[in-house]
Amino acid sequence: MNHRILLVDDEIDILEFIRYNLVREGYEVRTAPNGAEALRIAAEFRPHLILLDRLMPVMDGEQTCRAIRRDPLLKDTMIVFLSALGEEEQQLTGFDAGADDYLTKPIKMKLLVSRLQAMLKRIEIAAPAAGGEETGTSGDTIMIDRARHTVIRGGEAVKLPRKEFALLELLCERPGELIPREEIYAKIWGREVVVGDRTIDVHIRKLRQKIGERHILTVKGVGYMYEK
Repeated sequence: MNHRILLVDDEIDILEFIRYNLVREGYEVRTAPNGAEALRIAAEFRPHLILLDRLMPVMDGEQTCRAIRRDPLLKDTMIVFLSALGEEEQQLTGFDAGADDYLTKPIKMKLLVSRLQAMLKRIEIAAPAAGGEETGTSGDTIMIDRARHTVIRGGEAVKLPRKEFALLELLCERPGELIPREEIYAKIWGREVVVGDRTIDVHIRKLRQKIGERHILTVKGVGYMYEK
């Protein structure tokens, strides 16, 4: 599969250096110097993954990420921030905007390529099964439609980014069973991908906001459990 990657950064030398290395790995790569241009290119290019800087003119990375997540044509596109802003609160803000992962500058090129490769592999692995399943009680029913990659809550469609959908799907497959954090990390992010300690907590919090507080229970320091 010839994956398409869009690089967005206002530092042209960084864009060209990353582009050169990704093209050498066989990826189809386009670049944009700011968020507004990235949205225009993404609508035409339909990238599998967008590598996005935070601090840019015209439209910054957070604004760009939110705009991408509102576009139904780009709902399955992975978004990875690559930014010098590496504090925990800044990373959490990035995840809240809809990012799938957050990397900090500077980063060695071999590590960056490895991280992107690991994420893109999941596009080929995560083919949804046909049909769906229901959980919950009347009026608060959660239905996962794998064929359409959609979640229905009480008859209303709920839009979830790729990682949130995969996380909910994993929890719903084993209702009433405690799933350890380590297993969640391995199955949702992959063992080759290193993510921050708070990544899973951010995704759980966002899921609860969308499907209701009562469905996902926390066993502090251990893992999470789905209750119908």
